[in-house]
Amino acid sequence: MEHVFRERITTEDQLEALRPVLGVPGKLAADKVIHALDAHSKAFIAKAPFVAIATADAEGHCDVSPRGDAPGFVHVLDDRHLFIPERPGNRRMDSIHNIIANPHIGLIFIIPGLEETFRVNGKACVTRDPELLKLTAVNGKEPLLGIGVEVEECYMHCAKAFKRSGLWKPDSWLPEGDRPSPAQILAAHVKGKAELTVDEVDQMLQESYTKRLY
Repeated sequence: MEHVFRERITTEDQLEALRPVLGVPGKLAADKVIHALDAHSKAFIAKAPFVAIATADAEGHCDVSPRGDAPGFVHVLDDRHLFIPERPGNRRMDSIHNIIANPHIGLIFIIPGLEETFRVNGKACVTRDPELLKLTAVNGKEPLLGIGVEVEECYMHCAKAFKRSGLWKPDSWLPEGDRPSPAQILAAHVKGKAELTVDEVDQMLQESYTKRLY
């Protein structure tokens, strides 16, 4: 890897030596972190239909997993606790395995059309609390389990990434014919383990999306 990533920064001293170039956080960025959910934080989470969940296993191998549902699907239980229902997915349970081994968790809440995001860091657990499962039922179907989060810090994140990417600007989106084909990618990745055609993979995906959302 040496020949790929040269002039690597491996110590805090090396990073601090770059401060004259990188600059220091402004007062707004330095002071924005709070350690419990206030009314503004709760309102943001209640309007967010999407959250990205970052976890790591005991060895530090990282994973980021998307979660989405109707706005407010992540339930605010009080100033320090959240509950994220675990909807049917691919059954790999990557986030769940990681949390059991390592409770540290990071969340980014996203509201469509809003370029600022809201971040939460804390500790997580896997729970089958019957009251919470009942609370988060959809179409009469309760989740089998969920993720409980104890908030340690939370804060707004600026809009620069969304402005640079143009994520919410439809005129910047790729035409449908130019977008990557998930079915084609999956078929290529499982080749040699499961001989599936692109059409077969696409059919499997569509069946999952239409019949197994909850």
